Amino acid sequence: MSLRLYLDEDTMDDDLVEALRIRGVDLQTAREAEMLRRPDHELLEYATRQGRVVYTFNIGHFCALHADLLRTGNTHAGIIVCPQKRYRVGEQLRRLLTLMAALPAEKMQNRLEFLSDWEA
Repeated sequence: MSLRLYLDEDTMDDDLVEALRIRGVDLQTAREAEMLRRPDHELLEYATRQGRVVYTFNIGHFCALHADLLRTGNTHAGIIVCPQKRYRVGEQLRRLLTLMAALPAEKMQNRLEFLSDWEA
């Protein structure tokens, strides 16, 4: 099964959302989910319940959440992190699509991926 994305408040750039949707990516934004200004752990819990992989610029918090969940035996649907302002929208799009082509939803379970590791 292909990845279903959840874009948090920082990554939900309108151009990126539109470009992903044009390419058939199933995604939901924090705005659409009415999850704006919520704590990161709530976003991850919500995305996990929805079977969605979180895409975020908030590397520190989500790396810590990932480690905490694994340490306590809990699960998540996956996390993709990227340094804010490192890539323009087109580069984010290419790298996300490359990652999504390589990793089905089953392989993203409990995984944390750095977008920088995925050359487009």
